Amino acid sequence: MLLVCAMFLWGSSFIALKIAFTAYPPLLVIFIRMLIASSCFVFIWKYANRFKYQAGDWKYLALMGLFEPCLYFLCETYALQNTTASAAGMITALLPLLVVIAAAIFLKEKINKQVGIGLALALIGACWLSLSGKSSADAPNPLLGNFFEFLAMICATGYTLVVKKLSSRYSALFLTAIQAFIGTLFFSPALFLTDLPTEFPYTPTIAIVYLGIVVTLGAYGLYNISLSYISATQASVFVNLIPVFTILLAFIILGEKLTHQQLMAVLLVFLGLLVSQIAPSATIEEAEASPS
Repeated sequence: MLLVCAMFLWGSSFIALKIAFTAYPPLLVIFIRMLIASSCFVFIWKYANRFKYQAGDWKYLALMGLFEPCLYFLCETYALQNTTASAAGMITALLPLLVVIAAAIFLKEKINKQVGIGLALALIGACWLSLSGKSSADAPNPLLGNFFEFLAMICATGYTLVVKKLSSRYSALFLTAIQAFIGTLFFSPALFLTDLPTEFPYTPTIAIVYLGIVVTLGAYGLYNISLSYISATQASVFVNLIPVFTILLAFIILGEKLTHQQLMAVLLVFLGLLVSQIAPSATIEEAEASPS
């Protein structure tokens, strides 16, 4: 349930980013988003400041922040400037496979056949969903945009594995706060590299506030909490819900219509998630037995 909510928020971020980019420079949007999130954590730091630091953890904390939000948001910003949301969703669907490979190598996680079948079904559904979307005029260089989205997924893979390692010693609020602080520092040069706005349109401004408070705090917080209960591989399967929620919200908010193929693809994604979670106990036990 935590993962489904997190994927819903991340799916909504595509819509919010598109709206925010219509009035503000992309890098400035990301900086303000991080600044808002950091400001929120200043007020709730006493609840987030719970951890059991071990020697050398600063390397993992820095690596986590570098993967996300720094490099991830940088890549995704350029991706959304050059390709469509549907194409970006298709590349996003590659994340579970990347996590499966990385988790097997670095975390020694094992996957039973049932989870593998569910993963394959969800991946096919997500790709079908993305490919069936209609192209729009705001995709000047789809190849470049898709490449940047793929780089973003590599960053997301590294982030997932690092958080899995840290989640046993650090609270989800603490990890999310560190991400916000690192992201604020990383994107602060946007104040000097972009043209500062002279007007503040209502809807794009609200979109940035939503990204900073609801998406950044909510989605990452929920995702980090979930990684303390299940394996990184299982969590990655739910990423296939992002393009589902993105298209559904685009239909509701932006008035885009769903085709019959997209509806069938949505059902296939949910089927894959259901199959992968029917008997998760063995996978969880294997994950808990592996070094993290």
